[in-house]
Amino acid sequence: MNHQLKLFSPWLLGAPLYMPGNRRDIMEIANGEKYPMLRSMIFCTEDAISKSDVDSCVRHIGLCMQGFRDSTQKFRFIRARNPEILARLLELPDIEKVDGFVLPKFTESVFDAYFDQLRGTSFKVMPTLETKEVFDVNAMIQLRQGLLQDDIAPHVLMLRIGGNDLMNLLGIRRPRFSTLYETPIGNVISQLVTIFRPYGFSLSAPVFEYLDDSVTLQKEIKLDLAYGLTGKTAIHPTQVPTIEAAYAVDLEDYEMAVSLSDQDSPAVFRMHNAMCEVATHQQWASNMINRQQCYGVNEALSLKEYAELSF
Repeated sequence: MNHQLKLFSPWLLGAPLYMPGNRRDIMEIANGEKYPMLRSMIFCTEDAISKSDVDSCVRHIGLCMQGFRDSTQKFRFIRARNPEILARLLELPDIEKVDGFVLPKFTESVFDAYFDQLRGTSFKVMPTLETKEVFDVNAMIQLRQGLLQDDIAPHVLMLRIGGNDLMNLLGIRRPRFSTLYETPIGNVISQLVTIFRPYGFSLSAPVFEYLDDSVTLQKEIKLDLAYGLTGKTAIHPTQVPTIEAAYAVDLEDYEMAVSLSDQDSPAVFRMHNAMCEVATHQQWASNMINRQQCYGVNEALSLKEYAELSF
């Protein structure tokens, strides 16, 4: 696979399906034969795999990759358990058939152990922020500075927020029928957004672990978007359509974004009873257009539906 041929916008990943790397059907999933709606997938060798099964999991992934067909439509990632497992994965004969790696428990202490192996490759990475250092503003600023290095930044597709790991550190779990933003993690997400987003890093939204509550899932996705998060990992295929449907752009927002991107637009204008200012809304407009290109325009959302999704 020629990784340079792929346009890596974080929005293209949609709702990546997260799954254990020892599943028997990895090849079928990677080739789009099973769950053809998937835009991207993450095969895990970390928390989803017990320590005793790691060796067999890596061998299994290596065997399955022999049957991966080249694809410019499906995005495939492996969640490496640690830098040592990343080294073993990089040695697999068909590793070029994946697009990159998720780097769990990412901190300064493992920074060089990961990136010393990745420099000079075309692999993209998604470091995961899910350790106690995430609660330390200075630690996150130092980590940001490392990621901004010229030979590191091009590898970073987005940063993932490990919501469940962060809540585990606090000894809590998301209550049923509550969004993540109704827990202390909501404040953590705000902090991470302000530390990383102004410097060009995208952040993904934490998983939603309840499979029987699509109403709360939709509310949480709306808040994910309001916080500027890009993409929400799915833990079950049934979540994928719900997540990606929510990424369709509202018609009025899309029309405003197009007007804000028009070089002939005035500096400030009124549209859909909102002030549109080119100087301050340009990044938002670009984001809306990128989303529209991936997920289309949602013309059917009524005011009643908006109210039902609001707090």
